[in-house]
Amino acid sequence: MSDNQLTVAILVGSLRAASVNRQLAEVAVENLPAGVSASIVEGLGDLPFYNEDIDLEDSVPAGVVELRDAVAAADAVLLVTPEYNGTLPAVLKNAIDWLSRPYGAGAMGGKPVGVIGAAMGQYAGTWSRQDTRKTVGIAGARVVEDVEIGLITGQLDDEGVRSEAIVGQVTGAVRVLVDSAAVTV
Repeated sequence: MSDNQLTVAILVGSLRAASVNRQLAEVAVENLPAGVSASIVEGLGDLPFYNEDIDLEDSVPAGVVELRDAVAAADAVLLVTPEYNGTLPAVLKNAIDWLSRPYGAGAMGGKPVGVIGAAMGQYAGTWSRQDTRKTVGIAGARVVEDVEIGLITGQLDDEGVRSEAIVGQVTGAVRVLVDSAAVTV
C-alpha cells in the first residue's frame, strides 16, 4: 500500500482486445471507490507456460517478473474470466501458476482475490469462476467469496457492461474486495 491508497491488480483471462471481460475490467478501473487505484496487468498472453526449469532466480522471464511484481505490490487482486470449455482459460491458469511460485511464497500469498466474469453459456461462466476460486485458493490467495458477478454475454443490451446496473455491480464488487484488503493491510 502506498500513500494510504489501496491498490488492485486486475488480471483478465481473455486476450481479445474488445472482449466483454476486458470491458468489465475497464469498468472496474473507471469506477473505483475513493482511495483506491487499480491497473490491468498486461502481457498474460506473452508468458511462457509455467516450467520449473526456467523459474530460477537468474533466469525468470521478464514478463513473469513484471507479473509477479505487479501482483506483489497490490493490496488485492481482481480476476476477470470468461469460460472456455467449462473452465478458466489457459492464459489465466498459467498466470496463476507463475504467481503461485516459489512454493509457499508466491505473489498472491494471503492476498484477497475476487473473481468475476462473463460468458456465453446459460450459467454465465459459473464453472470458470468456481475453478478460478479453487485454483487461487490452492495457490495461497485468500478468496473473497462475496465478490461475485456472472454475466451472460448474449443477454447484454446495447449498453453492454456499461449499463448503470452492471457498473453498480462491478463497483460494489470492487468495494467488497478492497474492504477485505483494508482489513489485512
